[in-house]
Amino acid sequence: MSIEVRNIQKRFGNFVALDNVSLNFPQGELTALLGPSGCGKTTLLRIIAGLEQLDSGQVLLDGDDASAKHVRERQVGFVFQHYALFKHMSVFENIAFGMRVKPRHLRPSEKQIHEQVHRLLDLVQLDWLADRYPPQLSGGQRQRIALARALAVEPRVLLLDEPFGALDAKVRKELRRWLRRLHDDLHVTSIFVTHDQEEALEVADQIVLMNKGKVEQIGAPADVYNHPASPFVYGFLGNVNLFHGRVHEGIFNSDGAKLTLSEHADTRDAMGTGYVRPHEIDVDRHSPGADGIVVRLRRAHTIGPLAQLELERADNEQIIEALIPNEKFNQLGLKEGETLVARPKRLHVFFNDAA
Repeated sequence: MSIEVRNIQKRFGNFVALDNVSLNFPQGELTALLGPSGCGKTTLLRIIAGLEQLDSGQVLLDGDDASAKHVRERQVGFVFQHYALFKHMSVFENIAFGMRVKPRHLRPSEKQIHEQVHRLLDLVQLDWLADRYPPQLSGGQRQRIALARALAVEPRVLLLDEPFGALDAKVRKELRRWLRRLHDDLHVTSIFVTHDQEEALEVADQIVLMNKGKVEQIGAPADVYNHPASPFVYGFLGNVNLFHGRVHEGIFNSDGAKLTLSEHADTRDAMGTGYVRPHEIDVDRHSPGADGIVVRLRRAHTIGPLAQLELERADNEQIIEALIPNEKFNQLGLKEGETLVARPKRLHVFFNDAA
């Protein structure tokens, strides 16, 4: 099923939760709604599900206006952050519940229900837990059962609201890989809400970045990470170093440190902010007259394949974070306190009038 929302407006009192949001969710793809708390992502998900009423706009499911349809008519599966399983029911009964409450003329037979429950338990790799109760399961197991229950009614759309938010980091990482594999098998059009950029980048086919009720950027994970459309997107998707300065004829001058920007050769006397990710900064020993930013190595964290360097600019004491291969760190034999040169390999400038 394809999903489209057009010109969605939603207020809660004076608070604008969604401000004229229009989006397409491609059929069979897994889309992440990503953004900080309060940006409108969960409100949008609930409006698509029919759990929240919109003030104006449309929700189209396969081209049909579903804005006024009850949640039961939308054929949507919904998975909440906190599982929402019935504690007094066994795992089997939890998954069967949605099929058993269907109208009589749509309700499967008991034999069909039994077969479907066990097929789903196999799918989520928990067939051995059919007779257990939710309090007897781990958090990761409960979330997989919640997903099986959502899939039991054969939804045309699967909506997940912070599905792994209540789990610890290790289980969360395992489950998001599992969700990606499951989605590749089922190809149900799916939308999941998260504020975890790593989760969105790893799992989604498409990412929708939201901020203050508006859409900031839409694209494939690699596109939004490598080509952020705004300062907000750059700052939200991973760590970033900021350099304030002036661009004139292809030279970015930041407190005396001059960096070449060939793509801005025609720009004249414009104030802007340069954005550089830590892994886009090269570090070498300092030599007089060398190009780059003179820094002092304040601290080095060298666990794993990368060395994380905390650098302090000599000219204005700004802290710069750099990531270099541990192998290079060891080859250079860098010591805390020594003077180095930092060179951004790529500098993306947003000019002040466009920020």
